[in-house]
Amino acid sequence: MKSASVTVTTEPTLLIAKNETNRYVYLHVVGNATVFLGGSNVSTSNGLATEKQTTPLEIFLPINEELHGIVETMTEDVRVLIGD
Repeated sequence: MKSASVTVTTEPTLLIAKNETNRYVYLHVVGNATVFLGGSNVSTSNGLATEKQTTPLEIFLPINEELHGIVETMTEDVRVLIGD
């Protein structure tokens, strides 16, 4: 497993880069802001909204897909755990 801490901003922020394998990834929003998830074109109006300070969100990420996040204002810390 690989772990990282990523600061998500008001611009699409890369959370997980492309890879040649299918992977399960786990995300945890540390603070109280809502982080919206999606592709490189993610916005607060088209992204998948996360719950604040809940248990980690499990996502299946297919081959050669990447995941981005964005927040409405300021920044938010997101913890990422990626299976090898």
